[in-house]
Amino acid sequence: MFEIKDKFYLNGEPFQIVSGAFHYFRTVPEYWRDRLEKLKNMGCNTVETYIPWNFHEPKKGEFLWDGMRDVCHFIELAQELGLYIIVRPSPYICAEWEFGGLPAWLLKEHGMRLRCSYKPYLEAVKDYYSVLIPKLVPYQIDRGGKIILVQIENEYGYYGDDTAYLEFLRDTMREMGITVPFVTSDGPWGKSFEAGQVEGALATGNFGSGVREQFKSMKPRMQMQGPLMCMEFWVGWFDAWGQKEHKGSDLEQNKKDLDDLMQLGNVNFYMYQGGTNFGFMNGSNWGAPTADVTSYDYDGILTEDGQITKKYLAFQEIIGRYRELPNIPLTTEIKRKEFGRINVNRKVDLFATLDKLVTPQHSLYPLSMEEADQNTGYILYRIRMKESEVIDEIRLEGAADRAQGFVNGKYQFTAFGENLGEKFDISDAAAGAVLDILVENTGRVNFGTGLEDQRKGITKSVRVNDHRHFGYDIYTLSFEEEQIVKVDFSAGYVQDVPAFYEFVFEVEEPADTFLDFEGFGKGCAFINGFNLGRYWEIGPQKRLYLPAPLLKKGTNTIILFETEGKAADSIWLAGEPNLGE
Repeated sequence: MFEIKDKFYLNGEPFQIVSGAFHYFRTVPEYWRDRLEKLKNMGCNTVETYIPWNFHEPKKGEFLWDGMRDVCHFIELAQELGLYIIVRPSPYICAEWEFGGLPAWLLKEHGMRLRCSYKPYLEAVKDYYSVLIPKLVPYQIDRGGKIILVQIENEYGYYGDDTAYLEFLRDTMREMGITVPFVTSDGPWGKSFEAGQVEGALATGNFGSGVREQFKSMKPRMQMQGPLMCMEFWVGWFDAWGQKEHKGSDLEQNKKDLDDLMQLGNVNFYMYQGGTNFGFMNGSNWGAPTADVTSYDYDGILTEDGQITKKYLAFQEIIGRYRELPNIPLTTEIKRKEFGRINVNRKVDLFATLDKLVTPQHSLYPLSMEEADQNTGYILYRIRMKESEVIDEIRLEGAADRAQGFVNGKYQFTAFGENLGEKFDISDAAAGAVLDILVENTGRVNFGTGLEDQRKGITKSVRVNDHRHFGYDIYTLSFEEEQIVKVDFSAGYVQDVPAFYEFVFEVEEPADTFLDFEGFGKGCAFINGFNLGRYWEIGPQKRLYLPAPLLKKGTNTIILFETEGKAADSIWLAGEPNLGE
């Protein structure tokens, strides 16, 4: 039995939560046990995780629960190690994750309203919960499991004030069998802390410093009086493409704040281990021209690849002042290795292999990614001009996020950020040309009130010679594994256009390594068909983490999809990361 009174109580005895945030969906499952063992040895008694809706229901009505998505296995590992669990299954999670965890297919309906009592949205949430919540119910503390708290929404006070929506989430989870206590979490500043609360849930705060001041501010404004908790004690921060350096925290300030938290309340470290935004699942930040990098290292207590840090040892020492520290053996052997330089084996440009990858959709007008039933990746719009018309200029209407234009396979322009809606003059275009516009979804915004504006691709039109063009072939390039294996490297190669580059190498013993993409411009990388994530020469991240379980003994294949027409003759698998200075 877990209760909320003046303190947290477990089986009638006071219980202080000392927890670490660890996202199962950002770490390969072969390493979950290692990270949880290290969490326990640091002195934590609890692990916390979000559950991202779009990771488990990428297509409406189609649910995925295996591999990295096996949240039940993750919970069982934590229970086996004696860790209690805080679950945050809210439809929206933020977390610097693509669209804050919301599935992109919600935006296929143009009238969609998110995170409120809009009926179609609520129906979608209820359909999702009808599958998810029954999976969680048996793991609750009062059913013999270790789940002690469930969060209702996430930082809702920053978004809205629809209390009826929060009540719907609370009541729906209760109806479906959630019996442990509920919490909310919001920034403790201003009206947002109050707007995010709902009756029957303990309000917790998210902050990175000033513990005594934050708790003092929170306490009189909590609807339910009870223990004080920092649900997200920010021990670092995330990186975005184009920033000058890898962000870190002030360890001495972290230590002071942790000591205060141990004295005054309860804590969940964010992040204990950040992990990796594999695939196209990085989020983006409102108002910024670039998205979050592939690494979610976060300057966490463990590194992106699970290495123990000075921060870990310092926090372990502080926690040890207040409780006995366990010392369980680490059971997973993990090594870093430099595999060295690998020369390019084959290459093919995108236009040569395009029709092998996907059958185009034909449409009178551009379809957004969502309308074309695509969530992430790239989408290509092909226009075949009339034999009598020459392209002089192009303007994109409603494009997001980054577009490149090509005429007869020749590069013409890049539209990104502030120049997305500009006019682009076209040179050397003969009549009857083929115009290709490759648009990248660089990551949907994961925070703020602009979530409903996150449709990707081209949402309105392409103006050619100052009039709207009608008639498109649309290629959805989500680059899932079944699409990547269709790349035809025998189809031909032209320089200076988007292209695929293949690298083949032998491995005797798999080990963690880091893909150095020096010499390439921008794109994404695949190891044996698995999408490692995006790379971009502007940094700060200069290498992509490649965990050993994604390698196999024998022959392995890396494919880079490069959009900028920049390419080196080789890549390098290094023995250590490079996240920027």
